[in-house]
Amino acid sequence: MPLYKTIHPNSQTTVKIWKITESYEDLMKPLNLKSNSLERVLGMKSELHQRGFLSVRHLLRDFGYTDQDLYYDDNGKPHLKDGKHISITHSFIFSGVIISETEVGIDIEKQRQKIAIIAKKFVDYEFNYLNKKHETYIKKLTVIWGIKESLYKLFATPGMLFRAHFLVIPFKLKDGETIAWIDYKGQKYRYHTHFLEFEGFTCAFVTT
Repeated sequence: MPLYKTIHPNSQTTVKIWKITESYEDLMKPLNLKSNSLERVLGMKSELHQRGFLSVRHLLRDFGYTDQDLYYDDNGKPHLKDGKHISITHSFIFSGVIISETEVGIDIEKQRQKIAIIAKKFVDYEFNYLNKKHETYIKKLTVIWGIKESLYKLFATPGMLFRAHFLVIPFKLKDGETIAWIDYKGQKYRYHTHFLEFEGFTCAFVTT
């Protein structure tokens, strides 16, 4: 079973990452999917997305849940029937799930040069400490994107903008953590963030 990594950022929270090496058929065999989940996966045009979807259900099994324990609200945010908080991500050959007693968000991104082209769409304050000429620029941009994507998943409020409403405090890649803020409609919210690299990918997750 390709459970790639398990992380315990605090006593209430667990992160599990899966490396997707199995075929679609092998991933599907042991699963008992709800009818709407089955309809969803069969409707996906890309086998890569199908395998990502199914690998998340295998991660749920590793946590002790099934597809029946998972549901989504009107904003597309996942929830567990027992009231614990969950966030989900998949990117190419990796997927991840974070489950906690408190609100959480997670994102996995492949490190790619083209993120520099769209940086102005999601970076504002952070340009104050980023060095575009430094060798770590792409990796730091990927961390910032992952943190902001995780914040968006956690807050799940339509109308929020990565560039305008999310702030990531300066960090060093070796630290693996920093602080992030949501500044939205006159309210400020502070979050702990963690990040790590593996095989050309970056995983970021946020906790309260």
